[in-house]
Amino acid sequence: MLTKEKTSAKDMTTGNIILLLIQFCVPLIIGNLFQMMYNTVDSLVVGNFVGKEALAAVGSTTMIVNMLVFFFNGVSIGAGVVISRYYGAKKQERLHTAVETTILVTFVCGILFTFIGMALVRPMLVFMSTPEDVMDAATVYLKIYFAGMLGLLIYNMGSGILRAVGDTRRPLLFLIFTSVVNALLDLLFVIVFHAGIAGVAYATIISQFLSAVMILVLLTRTKDIYYLSWKDLKCDFSVLKQILVIGLPAGVQSVITAFSNVFVQSYINSFGSACMAGWSCYNKLDTFIMLPMQSMSQAATTFVGQNIGAQKPDRVNKGTVQAIGLTVGITSVIAVFLFVFAAPATGIFTKDAEVIRYGELFLRTNVLFLIFNCINQTLAGALRGRGDSTGPMAIMLTNFVAVRQIYLFFVTRFVSNTERVVGFGYPVGWISCCIMEVAYFYLRWGRKKETLSSGEAEGQR
Repeated sequence: MLTKEKTSAKDMTTGNIILLLIQFCVPLIIGNLFQMMYNTVDSLVVGNFVGKEALAAVGSTTMIVNMLVFFFNGVSIGAGVVISRYYGAKKQERLHTAVETTILVTFVCGILFTFIGMALVRPMLVFMSTPEDVMDAATVYLKIYFAGMLGLLIYNMGSGILRAVGDTRRPLLFLIFTSVVNALLDLLFVIVFHAGIAGVAYATIISQFLSAVMILVLLTRTKDIYYLSWKDLKCDFSVLKQILVIGLPAGVQSVITAFSNVFVQSYINSFGSACMAGWSCYNKLDTFIMLPMQSMSQAATTFVGQNIGAQKPDRVNKGTVQAIGLTVGITSVIAVFLFVFAAPATGIFTKDAEVIRYGELFLRTNVLFLIFNCINQTLAGALRGRGDSTGPMAIMLTNFVAVRQIYLFFVTRFVSNTERVVGFGYPVGWISCCIMEVAYFYLRWGRKKETLSSGEAEGQR
């Protein structure tokens, strides 16, 4: 039996719940900001030192890259739930097996997706109607990116393991370090070596492999119970099944929701370039507003997973309510601020008066309704912590995709086809999702005496 070293892991089964959630969330929010820097820095460097075609090429690959990242982040949630339960239950051997299963499967998937991705780069870009003048540059960028897929997956899965045991600090430090390395390599390869768009792609995958190595070294050298042993590396199919049951729905949901936003964009495009630019500014701000609720969702998943492992159902329920309350409180402050200062906030991205007018319109129409999405995201995280990933997936896809598209189809044809009405498509999905998800939670979990379900009990064996 290992003795625990002084560790950055955090046992969330005891102590002040609000304080634990905040301590978990803050590094996640900062880390997500740095995660955004990867593609942003690539765009800034090629836009300023290579040319508009290279900038367009990086921009045209963003959706493909994001969908891959979203999918594997979802799968890492599944691994995190399983590991957090074993950690909360102090089941060392099962936790050890879950860590090694996660890492082995990550290696296999990384190699597999590298070859599949590189083979499908051109067809994916054709499907997205990529213009001919940026096709070659986008192909080069994506092929190099896919060649480094393994590093990205290992870092994401390794970070998921650490988050499952309550450690968000060290993944953050690794991410800050590699983000700085990525920026420096971008400048070195583009300005000094004149490598163009290939240079920024190489900078990205080198940084990702560096973060992967750092995560693996940490996992193999730790003396804590979540250590990784290469000689014990194997796939336990019962553990893999638990990971996929939770992780695949979360990954699929993220990908389809992101893809559905393409259809919203098509409605916005009909109003002209100024409106498109204003919508783009709004979406950039919306991405930052979403960070607290997305981070609290991950905190709720880990908190609930650990406390179910420790068989503390009352603490699970209390933590779920307090996580929602924290998210609503934080987001409300940000939302009110942006509602009042909508024009200056949009002006960060542009000085064009018409674009600012559209950005202000979209912010003031939508931003206060983000309170509903706080409940959606945090409650979904808590449900995944319970092992229920299919329910949130079905509810979110129904509302963020189907309800939103039905709304846009009918209102633009039979009510009023205006910028404000189209922009309100986001809140329509948030509100309907909130109603459905709260009802689902009450019917599925709230009307019975809290005990371990069969799925939860499986996580204890």
